[in-house]
Parts: sequence; structure tokens; C-alpha cells
Amino acid sequence: MFVITGATGNVGSELVRILAAEGAGERATAVSRRAPEAALPEGVRHHRADLAEPQSLRPALAGATGGALFLLVAGEDPRAVLDLAAEAGVRRVVLLSSQGVGTRPEQYAHPAAFEEAVRRSGLEWTVLRSGGLDSNAFAWAESIRTHRTAAAPFGDVGLPTVDPADVAEVAAAVLRGSGHAGRTYELTGPALVTPRERAAAIAGAIGEPVRFVEQSPEEARAQMLTFMPEPAVEGTLSILGTPIAAERAVSPAVEQILGRPPHPFTTWATRMAPAFR
Repeated sequence: MFVITGATGNVGSELVRILAAEGAGERATAVSRRAPEAALPEGVRHHRADLAEPQSLRPALAGATGGALFLLVAGEDPRAVLDLAAEAGVRRVVLLSSQGVGTRPEQYAHPAAFEEAVRRSGLEWTVLRSGGLDSNAFAWAESIRTHRTAAAPFGDVGLPTVDPADVAEVAAAVLRGSGHAGRTYELTGPALVTPRERAAAIAGAIGEPVRFVEQSPEEARAQMLTFMPEPAVEGTLSILGTPIAAERAVSPAVEQILGRPPHPFTTWATRMAPAFR
């Protein structure tokens, strides 16, 4: 049995779809705080739970003996969640963490605490440290739809952002496969892409010009503070503006695990074009 937290998110929803397509849908439980807007694949059951309230996860873990848990960094008590998983007989946990734990641990203490809890859980574990997701470009969806503009700071600084579908496919392989216990994988896309280039890729996908507007760091900070805690904002701005070599490096992990290169940003933009039209 597979228990997938964050099942309505960019990675989790794709992971549920992949597991169902691979024939594991009847053994998958999708967990999210809200009911999914779209119908889940046939055979997948849904359970509403909030990782900030670990006990709400207990019914979703029922019957998970010998199974696997896909865990997000959410809430404040990973040990309580992991204790519940162990009590239910879960054998394997795959944690979706952040590349920042390795590159900027002081600013990414929250996911670092989750990683430490997973390693001490007594369960078979694997950590997936994702770089920035291509889906972060959804922040432009409304402005591109209404004004054909995309605003971001550091317009010409490139990072190897990763397609959430690639992260989900790696997670599915790790959840179902062997040889990944005790491993930490960094997941990136195949090349450095700047915000200006991402805006141009979306323009190409929708067949309409999109004007890129470069924000000042102060403008970006003020915007981010409306939906992110301050430490995360400072860490994100540091990575976006002054990435270190490790944050600009293209990881081989996606290709090593999947046997193919990761998708470029243009693939994500083409797939998600309706959201920007």
C-alpha cells in the first residue's frame, strides 16, 4: 500500500497518477487537507488529513503494513507522523525535501529537521532533495492571462529547475523499487534556465508574446512575504540572486534513476499552456 501526502499538489497529484497508471492505484491512498478538485484515478481512495495535526493521518495509514509513505515537509512534528507510520507497519518512507538543506542549512532548518527525523525513524528511508520546481511559474498565471506580463527578480540568473512530473516519477520508482534505502538524491532539470527564458518559453507555448518585468529584490521580498515565512523568503532570494555552484549544478540523479534525461522547462510549459491562456 502507498500513502501519498500532498496528493493534490504539483508533485503529489502526478505521483498518484503514475502509481495508478502502473497498476498500483488500488493500493494507493491520496492524502490532502482538502478534497481534490478533479476526480482521482480509478481505485485510489482519498483521505482528508493535515500533517500539522498528525493524528488526523491515522485512518489513512490503516492497513499500510509493509507499505510505503510519501511524506512532504509540512507541519512541525515529523516524529509524530513517523511514529504513526511505524505503528501502522509502514516499511518505507520517501521524504520530499529541498536542495537548500544541503546548500544553505541555516536557512532551511525546517526541512533539515524532517530529514533528521526520517533518518532516525527506524524505517527504511530515502530523501529526495528537489531543486526549484518548474511549477513555481504558476505564480505568473494570472498576470500572463490578464496582462501578458511575467515579473520576477534576477531575470538573467539561471537555475536548473525541475519538472514536478520528473520528481513524481523518481518518487514512484523509489517507492516501488529497491536499492534506494539510505540514499539522498538531488533532483534538478537538465539545464540552467533564467526567469526571462522561462517567460519566453511560456510565450512560445501559448503562441502569444509575454513581456518580462524585472522586479527589484525589495519588490520580490514584499510579494513573497505575503505567502512565505521570512526565513524561507530570504533563503529563496539568496538562491535566486546569488546561487552557489552547487545550486547551479545539474544533478545526474533523474537520469540515473529513470534511465532518461529530465524534461526541459519547455516541456512543462507546453503541457501547462492552458493555465496561461
